[in-house]
Amino acid sequence: MSTVQDTASVTMKPWVSTLLMAWFAALSCAWAEFFTSIGHMTDLIYAEKDLVHALKEYILAEEAKLSKIKSWASKMEALTSKSAADPEGYLAHPVNAYKLVKRLNSDWPALEDLVLQDPATGFIANLSMQRHFFPTDEDEAGAAKALMRLQDTYKLDPATISRGELPGTKYQATLSVDDCFGMGRSAYNEGDYYHTVLWMEQVLKQLDAGEEGTTTKSQVLDYLSYAVFQLGDLHRALELTRRLLSLDPSHERAGGNLRYFERLLEEQRGKSLLNQTEAVAVTQEGIYERPVDYLPERDVYESLCRGEGVKLTPRRQKRLFCRYHDGNGAPQLLIAPFKEEDEWDSPHIVRYYDVMSDEEIERIKEIAKPKLARATVRDPKTGVLTVASYRVSKSSWLEEDDDPVVARINRRMQHITGLTVKTAELLQVANYGMGGQYEPHFDFSRRPFDSGLKTEGNRLATFLNYMSDVEAGGATVFPDLGAAIWPKKGTAVFWYNLLRSGEGDYRTRHAACPVLVGCKWVSNKWFHERGQEFLRPCGSTEVD
Repeated sequence: MSTVQDTASVTMKPWVSTLLMAWFAALSCAWAEFFTSIGHMTDLIYAEKDLVHALKEYILAEEAKLSKIKSWASKMEALTSKSAADPEGYLAHPVNAYKLVKRLNSDWPALEDLVLQDPATGFIANLSMQRHFFPTDEDEAGAAKALMRLQDTYKLDPATISRGELPGTKYQATLSVDDCFGMGRSAYNEGDYYHTVLWMEQVLKQLDAGEEGTTTKSQVLDYLSYAVFQLGDLHRALELTRRLLSLDPSHERAGGNLRYFERLLEEQRGKSLLNQTEAVAVTQEGIYERPVDYLPERDVYESLCRGEGVKLTPRRQKRLFCRYHDGNGAPQLLIAPFKEEDEWDSPHIVRYYDVMSDEEIERIKEIAKPKLARATVRDPKTGVLTVASYRVSKSSWLEEDDDPVVARINRRMQHITGLTVKTAELLQVANYGMGGQYEPHFDFSRRPFDSGLKTEGNRLATFLNYMSDVEAGGATVFPDLGAAIWPKKGTAVFWYNLLRSGEGDYRTRHAACPVLVGCKWVSNKWFHERGQEFLRPCGSTEVD
């Protein structure tokens, strides 16, 4: 067993158990899907630190029997003392976030197996009870998918991620051979053979470089050979299977696969020379294309996330200005107008500065955090709210009665926009998790069965507050426009989703790019049509 696996647990004193259970009670409101919110994952930092403390208590009681466990505890103590000093900063590095989920879902439960060899029934009972509040297999798979999403969106190779070489990171974090193997296995279990190959190849590179771990080359070649076969590379699958059998001649599955691959290759040789040439070319290259998915503008969207393909031409840039904005003469803003900056000319997208103070932001986060739940989308066929892989975040809705700061921010947005908040939706607060994103979508409804359309009208406009800076990634992009807007703490962007005719402005299709490094918090207000008839009058044509 590795250092990670050679772990055990402690027989806790009553006060230690009580302390831990207090932490897990705080986590119970959202025990699953930790990976969808960095804000919630910070609680895991403290929970893990308390687990280390409990582990040390057990070591003091039975130190003679637990030399391996003491080594693990010392390692974890050093890690958690650093991470707990700055949880959000530490988790801003996605590798740290992945490893935190992986440790709590895979490594800490491994302690149970080791302790079962000893009379440690008290600790087993405690850990078994607390595991109900640990990250799940779903969390670990979600965390692995998040790293792969970042890998694809920002064109990072596995070696870069494994070395932790990401822009703007405050902490050093690397992936071990076993961590990389876990990534590849997660992809394999999802039927994602493209990423399986990339990560299993990285495992082989690290093993060839002399890195030690519990993962063996035979295990890697077993996964890798089948994955390349699934990608259509029969020649390489055969080569890898032969390598596997040279390392482990008694591997039964490899022996069966070898005979199967040889039979397929024999059949392939009977085909035309053209097909044979193409197959050899794939083997020589050993490079596989990323599968096409459901999103038609995937390439444009991801390019904008990287800051590429932005269509802010010099001619367009000349039409963008900065000014002081008084809300069209709003009395509240005459003395203290807001700084307004054009981000795009048509449709008009503007950014306002100093909309929320640091104190207001912290208070909003404090109120919202206990209410955070996995963000949902409406199923386009049924209209039912459901979670989706293309929206990875947690959100909560705040009412004015929750705190005076909510009412104050609502009034401020009303003064800035000149629109009434009486028919607007509640203030939504969102915190993005590992690789947190919301793929291209419209804010306005295109579904006639939405009940709110009849009473409050459609979503007329969006007011989006950025409540944190993001070290890398996390831009708001508009694929049809070629526009990218980067988060700046305390600023807000505003745009209309509907034309003056009431028709949806399809140019406003937008997305929240995956957060590469950082912890992204936003809040937004959706203004509806009703009540705005005289505040934003209709136009005379369909395209006004």
